[in-house]
Amino acid sequence: MSLWSKHKLLEKNSIFMSIGVLIVISIGGLVEIVPLFYLKSTIEKVEGMRPYTPLELAGRNIYVREGCYNCHSQMVRPLRDEVERYGHYSLAAESMYDRPFQWGSKRTGPDLARVGGKYSDEWHRDHLNQPRSVVPGTVMPAYPWLAKTDLDFEHIANDLKVQTQLGVPYTPEMIANAGADIRIQATPDHPDADALSKRYPKVQSRDFDGDPKRITEADALIAYLQLLGTLVDFKLYNDKANIR
Repeated sequence: MSLWSKHKLLEKNSIFMSIGVLIVISIGGLVEIVPLFYLKSTIEKVEGMRPYTPLELAGRNIYVREGCYNCHSQMVRPLRDEVERYGHYSLAAESMYDRPFQWGSKRTGPDLARVGGKYSDEWHRDHLNQPRSVVPGTVMPAYPWLAKTDLDFEHIANDLKVQTQLGVPYTPEMIANAGADIRIQATPDHPDADALSKRYPKVQSRDFDGDPKRITEADALIAYLQLLGTLVDFKLYNDKANIR
């Protein structure tokens, strides 16, 4: 029997075709899945990554609460047009402390994986209060209440404890100082800023919302946005880039 005849046998017999498809899928699945059982982690370690500070974590919670992920992704794909627009493609380690991650699959607005440091705090304040004042034509709604609402961080230590249960390496010291660390990070020239920097390297400490007398939800959200994409030195990975 020729090879063509055997092929016709599969095409004309749905049962044989189904069995063949199942065999091929099973082999392919095993080839991809089995090696994962022998890996301690599928995420390559990246120098510079750390857990969120309490203020950044509170800001991230507000980001999720307000549904920002519905219009903004946080994943730069390894495609030339994306890299040229947003910067180095996203590394898995950048989301290792995100529960849940904010990769996203739809972009009504731009990707935010590299937004940290791209704009000033004042720009972010204007963007949240009246988006069209800085981005004419945007369909983003305004969030003026963030700057008017005091940040509720009474239970922030419990948030950190929950994160530890999910695998985020917060230490007992970090948890014990959670509330104080929010005040330190949101206060310009705070005397304990150095202690905060030791717990959270590359932390940005200042008044984010323009009102040094209060700590608002805008403080937290802007602190989170200003962090995104700033922890990793991507010059170390440029030589490994495989851009299509």
